[in-house]
Amino acid sequence: MPAPQNFKNYTRRDPLFHFILAPLLLLNFAFSIYITVHNWPSYQHTHLWQIVMSVVFLLIAERARSYALKNQDRIIRLEERLRLQALLPAADRSHIDELTVPQLIALRFASDAELPDLARRALTKNMDPKAIKEAIVNWRPDHQRL
Repeated sequence: MPAPQNFKNYTRRDPLFHFILAPLLLLNFAFSIYITVHNWPSYQHTHLWQIVMSVVFLLIAERARSYALKNQDRIIRLEERLRLQALLPAADRSHIDELTVPQLIALRFASDAELPDLARRALTKNMDPKAIKEAIVNWRPDHQRL
């Protein structure tokens, strides 16, 4: 079972992406440049094409990761709006749409008991995500986020 989450340890790394895929793609790019420089001018078009394709692979990996994170952000936004709708007093529900997406994403870590007060403070004080996370007393873990 993972250690309890808090402000100091909530970030996660995807081992397959961060420690295998990204380094291998960077090595591929560096190796493509190395091969091109050391074998110039023979097969120059092929070697240059290999560099271009190495860049394309890096861009594909970055885009795929950013799309997945953007999708997670949209799901978290929806989940937190529904959660706030259920937990906030009727007078405060009309202000849910005033919270920014980064604020909603930060509020997902707040326990149900402290969420209404923290959401109100986030709106009135225009708190940034880091300040929201630091203000959380009872951390609600999110082990699904990448």
